[in-house]
Amino acid sequence: MKTIIYMIRHAESPFIYGRERIRGISEKGKQDSQKVTEIMSNKQIDIIFSSPYKRAVQTIEGIAHDKKMEINLIEDLRERQLKGDFKMPKEERLEAIEKSFQNHDYSLLDGESVNDVQNRAIPVIKELLLTYYGKQMIIGTHGNVMTIIMNYFNSKYGYGFWANTSMPDIYELVFSDFELDAVRRLWD
Repeated sequence: MKTIIYMIRHAESPFIYGRERIRGISEKGKQDSQKVTEIMSNKQIDIIFSSPYKRAVQTIEGIAHDKKMEINLIEDLRERQLKGDFKMPKEERLEAIEKSFQNHDYSLLDGESVNDVQNRAIPVIKELLLTYYGKQMIIGTHGNVMTIIMNYFNSKYGYGFWANTSMPDIYELVFSDFELDAVRRLWD
């Protein structure tokens, strides 16, 4: 029996330094989240989970409303803390993310490594796979944590995959027990 997780990366969200948890989606993000809802409208969904970050929740609210379901927040599925409380240029950020997928122990000062994120997120994913065996679920997520979770199950999901994801994005992950059998992108 297959268990399906739909990883839905949040829609466009303007970066606001220091407001990682509470920044919402943009006007374009709101339009795109309606398309996400349309894409998911014909899918049988048994339960919905999300990162607690506002942009992840906002992206999947339409699905929850249409299906008359609650969004269950899971703190350990929050976005990766790439660095501590300091600003950095985009080029440095991208370089740090790439390096972290080459060395899973690498992290910036006060940031999380790939291993750190896997140590908090993978037990959650395994528990969901066990508890909702044979079911179909949604996880409202972020690019880094989504890629890191997928990387745990198949190492081909690394920096190159992350760099080619969009906001929003939708991936259907098909599992047999704890084995990732297939991944299909639903966003175009």
